[in-house]
Order: sequence, then structure tokens, then C-alpha cells
Amino acid sequence: MEELKDFPLQVELSLTKVFEMLRKRMKQSQNPITREYMKSILDYAEGYPELAEGIKDFENIHKYEEPLSTLLDNLFPAALTKNEIKAATIPFQNRIFNPTRRFATILEEAGPDFKLKIRDLDTEFYYILGCVIILNTYYGYEVDISRPLYYEIPDKNGIIRSYRATINADFTYCEPTDEAIEITSDIADKLIANGYDYKLWKEYFPPQSWILKGITILNLTDVTVDDSISDLKSTLLSKKTLNENTSQQFKEIFSAIFNIPDLRVGFTEFDGGNDHFAQMSDEKMLTSFILNKDARNDCRKSMCDNAYNSLVKDKNYFIIPDVEEYARKSGHNILAENLLTQGVKSCILAPIAKGNELLAVLELVSETRNKLHSLNATKLDDVMPFIVSTVERKRNDLENRIKAVIQSECTSIHPSVLWIFEEEAKRFIKNQDAGKFAAFKDIAFEDVYPLYGQIDIVGSSDERNSAIQKDILIQLKMVDTILELALKAQPMPIYEQVKFRIEEFTNQINDQLNASSESEVFALLKEEVNPLLNHLNTKIPELKKAIDNYKTAINKDTGLIYENRKHYDETVQLINQNLATFIDRKQQEAQEIFPHYFERYKTDGVDHNIYIGASMTPTSAFNEVYLYNLRLWQLSTMCEMENHFYHKQEGAQLQLDAASLILVFSTTLSIRYRMDEKKFDVDGTYNARYEIIKKRIDKACIKGSDERVTQKGKIAIIYSQDTDAEEYTRYIHYLQRKKYLGQEVEYVELEDVQGVVGLKAIRVNVLYTSKLPRSKENQTITYDDLMEVLDS
Repeated sequence: MEELKDFPLQVELSLTKVFEMLRKRMKQSQNPITREYMKSILDYAEGYPELAEGIKDFENIHKYEEPLSTLLDNLFPAALTKNEIKAATIPFQNRIFNPTRRFATILEEAGPDFKLKIRDLDTEFYYILGCVIILNTYYGYEVDISRPLYYEIPDKNGIIRSYRATINADFTYCEPTDEAIEITSDIADKLIANGYDYKLWKEYFPPQSWILKGITILNLTDVTVDDSISDLKSTLLSKKTLNENTSQQFKEIFSAIFNIPDLRVGFTEFDGGNDHFAQMSDEKMLTSFILNKDARNDCRKSMCDNAYNSLVKDKNYFIIPDVEEYARKSGHNILAENLLTQGVKSCILAPIAKGNELLAVLELVSETRNKLHSLNATKLDDVMPFIVSTVERKRNDLENRIKAVIQSECTSIHPSVLWIFEEEAKRFIKNQDAGKFAAFKDIAFEDVYPLYGQIDIVGSSDERNSAIQKDILIQLKMVDTILELALKAQPMPIYEQVKFRIEEFTNQINDQLNASSESEVFALLKEEVNPLLNHLNTKIPELKKAIDNYKTAINKDTGLIYENRKHYDETVQLINQNLATFIDRKQQEAQEIFPHYFERYKTDGVDHNIYIGASMTPTSAFNEVYLYNLRLWQLSTMCEMENHFYHKQEGAQLQLDAASLILVFSTTLSIRYRMDEKKFDVDGTYNARYEIIKKRIDKACIKGSDERVTQKGKIAIIYSQDTDAEEYTRYIHYLQRKKYLGQEVEYVELEDVQGVVGLKAIRVNVLYTSKLPRSKENQTITYDDLMEVLDS
């Protein structure tokens, strides 16, 4: 192509292979008329020896227009010139000659400034393609590197039409130059094994080192509708909602599908509870032609019975080819008047329904009478399932948001502090009943001691991503295999297009799993692949077994293969549930030490917060001995949780590791119940340092190294005051004697993290029991010994 700065082939126009074909036909034909015809063409060709030898200068190719037309007449039947989109081309050049009448008309209507160009040209791919042609034609290999090629050409109405290209290279051949490198079988194997290594191919096929002579025959097929449907599916997959940005995209796509330049697209939601049509909740969404400027209206009152029955009751298209005639017959009802006001002369109203539930209505409208009618309405049949899926996804997203709001607004109150909420609620009700201003005051506790601990799964993100990656690649491989079989049984562009997208996703996920990869693949499978597989299941019977195997492999609820993720999720769920249950039970025992506030969170592990102080228990006298007791309880409980973490994984297919830490904060602080967040949080700028430390401390490293302070098999106790270290050293000695902790004790300084300086840590190894529950008879072992037990 002209865009290529260098290329392995020097291209020359030559009809040598064409002449060879003519001579062969002349020799083999039993028909004297055919033989005489072939001889006359070959005799004519003798007057143009340069066409056999090869022409390098393409600027004056127009001088050979007549002889080329004559010599290629056998390949371009005159009877088909108005039907076929066909031309001869110079290989790897955007130069065509001898086009059929239909091809020439298409180019004329595209305009004088239009330049024919392959869509999404990849220069590196084309360089490698040139090299593969040398391997196949000169060395006799059969390397398949074909992929669909497309041209986009505007028609006389300005609508971009898509054409799939088929290129016949039977009339080409390769010759090496002095710069060519001999390709041995070892080199060929190396190149084939590194198919996309552009630099490697260029090393063995230097630029201009080979000569390609001949012509290629280009055939185009109009695939505008198929391509537009594919674009529509891609648009729907890439959008979480239907919004103003998709409006123009929809207009362009549907205009191409229906070949109507002035076509517009609208959208109206349906409220089944009230039997109303409604504008989309977001003002930026697509226009509603049914409602015009109204926010909502009654379906029965706004349209005729036929329209209501078709759309709402039967979920069928309601088509108005002549809106003015419909207005007269319907007595100018609200629907007709709204359409006329917006300049609509014909329209298709398509119900978007899931089962028997109408979700919305897709509106296609034109300013020309009879442009939209019952005959072309069937073009919607192929795209409606994807629109339904998108609208359903939007509704599900909204429902999830509603549930999240309800969940966030209805957080339960811990029993230890329920008393103060009850007192404030009584005051609130009393003021209400008295007609006074009623407001729920902030709940706060001053001078409380915080305790924080966490036991987290080591490398949980990597394990989760690895599981997701494995499942996605397995599923994409299964789909790719089915589509490969479909292409062999019944080649169709849409199969190749979907297969290409599957391969793109496979390559992308093989390289890197992004945060959005899973949702993108799920959307692709649910909204594009699944309908296609249902189609293949009925149209190509020999694929039924492969499709049934695929459907058996996927999870019925999610539509995804869930094996590796299932192993991961089940392991994490088992761990979290056991740890949460264990610490919930243990903290009930701890409440007997002294009443305190307790909360825990399940993430990839379990975190917990404890607050204790005099202000939280007005009926009991507080003493710091209760704080010390609670700290010792926390440390011993963390040791037991470490044991539970590993023992509860016995029998699981995936084995995970834990890293535990305790944060010691010797200064009291104030906490306040945040009404907007429905939880307690530290109060005041100074106290916020505690929250900063909590969020960042598990990422902290030992000073002078890249080693994380949290390590498997150990508990890290983070502190800042030496008195805290002395206190916890006493606890460690006690728990060593109780066989909870081992003898490996480290005192380390930590690197400063953002906003937090001067932290230190004690790290001590945990001793594990050979079985649960812990008892005097149980032998205690180290982490390494435990791994041997669990692996045996």
C-alpha cells in the first residue's frame, strides 16, 4: 500500500500468469471457437511485451487502459458488469483498473476527492503478509494469515457503506533479488512460531529484497447491514446506558441499515405499574418521539387501540408508513400530533420486551412518507435482542443502586452503644409530639481507646485475577472453537467478525487482565455470542454437541465459566465466614471483660475495630486494666484466628496464606457517628491520623528494605511509643509460654508512608496446632511445619 514506508516486495504489474492461463486453456479446450478466441487475445498481447515483462512505473498505467481491458476480458464477463463489484488491481496498491460498471459507479458516487483505502490498515501486519506470500508462493508453504478486509465507501446520499474484499492472487509470482535471504526450513519454523514478531520477519525479509509480479482480482461484497449490526452491538456493549452520545451513533448505524439518510432514533421507557410511557430518568438520554416534550402520558389515552394492543399487549412492532394518514384515521390522537409536531412522516415503534414484560419502546422515524414500512421493519429482528439486553442491564444497574442505597441507609447499631441512640430517639420523638423543631443530633464519644486488627489474605488480588483470567480464557477458547467449526460448515462474515472479537479479547487478556476485562467479556458473551450460538444450534446441526458441551460448562446464573473463580470464592468465603463467626463469638466473651464498641468487616480476610472508654459505659466505672486485658485478648484471639485460617482450608482446592497485624494507638480519641455514612468514625483533624495509619500501614516496609512488615506465619504489632513495645513484649512472653507464639521476635523500624512517620513494629511468629480446637494435648508447630501437614 502507498502508506507503507517500506515493504519486502518490489511490486510490478505483469500479465505473465494471465497469459499462461490463456495458453493452457487454448491447449486444453476442445472447442475450436474457444481456441481461436484465446489465440486472438494472445496474438494481441504480443504487441504489448512490457505487460509480460513487468511495469514498475504505475503513474502512466492509464495508457494501457484499452489493452488491459481486452486482455482481461476473459476474467470480466460483460454480462455481469452491472452486477459484480470487481476490478483488477496492482498487488498491495490502492490502484485499480478495468473495474466493472457497478464498481465504477460506486466510485463515481463517492465523489472526486474519495480515495479507496482498506479500513484499519495495520502496516506491520501487511509487511508480514508480504513475507508470508513469499513463503507460500516461492517456497511452497501453506501458512494461513488471512483475515477479513473491508473498504468504507460513501454512497450518493453520504451514507458510509461497508464492503468486504476478496482478493484473488492466482496471477502473481515472486522472484528473489540479490538482497534476498535464503529461507531454510529452520528459519521458516522460527518465523511461523513468532507470527507477530515484526522485527524478526523484517530481519529475514529485508525491505525491497523480493520482486512480486502480476495482478490481483478484487471482488467487493456489500456487507453494510451486517457491519452496521456489528457496530450496533459494539456500541451497546461499550455503553452502560443509552445516552446522548449514543444518539448520533444510533442514527448513523440505523441509517446505514435502512439506507435512509434522514432517519432518527428515539427511546421511551414504559412504566408497567401505571400503564404510562415516560421519558428516560436522565434528561441527557435519547429523545422520545412518542412523548415529545411531555414527561409521561397514559398509554391508552395517548394512542389508538391498535397501537396499544401491538406495543403494550402483544409486544409487536407498530408501523406507521404515513403519519398524516394515520392522524386523519385516528382523529389526531396525542401520538399522531406528537409525531407530526416533530416532522415525522413515517415511523416504526418497536417494543423492547423481556418475556411478557415491556421495558421500553425503540423509535425509528423518518421525515419522508413510506420510507419506514412493514417490509423493511424486519431488519430490526436481528438487532432487537441486543437492545433488549442493554435495556435490561440498565434496569438491573438501577435496581442494584437502589439496593445499595437502602443498604447504606439502614445500617444496624451495635448493642454496646444502642442506649445512646435510644435516648436520642426518645428526645427526637418528644420534640415532634410537642410540635417543636426535631433533629437527630450527632452521637459522639470522647476519650476512647481504639484497637485495630486485621488478618488478610496474602496476594488476594493476584489470586483472584489469576482465577478470573483462567476461566475467561477457557470460555473464549470454547467459543472460538465453535465459531471455527461454524466457518468451516457455513462461512459467513458475521461469524468471522465475532471470531475476530473473541481472538482480540483472548490476546488482550493473555497479555493483561484489566479491571474492566471481566465485565467487557461478560457483555460480549451475553449480548453477542449467546444469541449467535442459539442461531448456530438451529441452523448447523453438527454444532449441537459442541454448543451443548459449552452450555454445560458455563454457570446457568452468570453465563460464565466459574470453575477457578469458584475454587477461589469458595475458599475465601469459607475463610471469611469462619473467621467472622469465630471473632463474633470471641468478642461476646470479651464484652464480659468490659462493655465496648466492636465492628468487623469481611474483605479478603477480616478487619475489626474496637473502641473502649468511660464515655461509652455511663453505668460502669472504667479502669485502664480493662484496656490492657482487651489488648491481650486481641493478641491471643489473632493467634487463634491464624490457626482457623489455615485449618479451615483443609480439603480446599486452593491454598491461601494470611498476614496479620495489630495497630497499637496509646492516645485516646473521639469518635462520632456519621449520619451520612451510618457508621462511627474518628472525629477531628488530629484524630484523623489514626485512620490514615489504618489505611496505609499494611503497605509499609521495613526501613532500608522492600520487605513488607506483614508476612505470612507472623503477627506484626505496629506502635509508635516505646512504652507500647514494653507492654506488648510482656504479652508476647505470656503467649509464648501458652504456646500461642514462637521464639522468633523482631523489633524493626518502618519506612515512612505518606502522612505517617516514626512507626515501629514487633514481629513474632505464630505457633499452629496440628488440629482444632486448641487444647493442651495439641502439638504446636511452626508455619513451615503446618504447610507440610496441610500438603501431606
